[in-house]
Amino acid sequence: MTVMLEARGLGYGYPQRPVGRELDLALAAGDVLCVLGPNGGGKTTLFRTLLGLLPAQAGTVLLDGQALAAMPRGEVARRLGYVPQGHAAQFAFTVSEAVLMGRTAHVGLFAAPGAADRAAAERAIRALGIGELAGRSVTELSGGERQLAMIARALAQGARALVLDEPTASLDFGNQVRVLREMRRLAAEGYAIVFSTHDPGQAFLAASRVLLLAQGGARRQGVPGEVITADNLREVYGVEVRVETAAGVRVCMPVL
Repeated sequence: MTVMLEARGLGYGYPQRPVGRELDLALAAGDVLCVLGPNGGGKTTLFRTLLGLLPAQAGTVLLDGQALAAMPRGEVARRLGYVPQGHAAQFAFTVSEAVLMGRTAHVGLFAAPGAADRAAAERAIRALGIGELAGRSVTELSGGERQLAMIARALAQGARALVLDEPTASLDFGNQVRVLREMRRLAAEGYAIVFSTHDPGQAFLAASRVLLLAQGGARRQGVPGEVITADNLREVYGVEVRVETAAGVRVCMPVL
């Protein structure tokens, strides 16, 4: 299977402040990688490096087998979609208009979108099941609805690899389930997805692999059942946790 997004020996961080080092990962079509770790553990910094928004301090990031650092930004945007955490709507664009903005990578910042661009935006809206929201202002949406709209915008780019930074943060339970369900559906259609969360249980629900991060970089990486253990969570978060099976589903329960 073709690897879509890859890091080899990756060092990431900021000038005078390294955050992680020697990280290897590879995402192929259908993979969902869940990144877990405490606040300040480097999740967002890693994502910004995978997206090329921060230069790698060591190693390399590859997108479809090509060095990301050598690719034009427009080409990166056509292949790699990004949904930042806690997106707050600043302008009263409709959902259709916001999703259409995902086509900027194809038409240019000041060019007018054409019929093919509008069709791509409409397909993305239908794919996320938010057609009834198309004419509504993004400022009127609930957090979960707005998050689905932002994922639709990333799909409209035409990107087949998606980076989602805490896509369920601040969402109610129902909207968390909707976002996780959409990630699973997209993976089944051949998308490669990496997302971060503060809820280890979400990895059992939506991920094929897990990366545990803490200060200094990766602590563990592998399938959820092997990585998400009471010992590993205690090491990373510093709290006691029970990992149990309930109704056939693995769950993480804090010990209070």
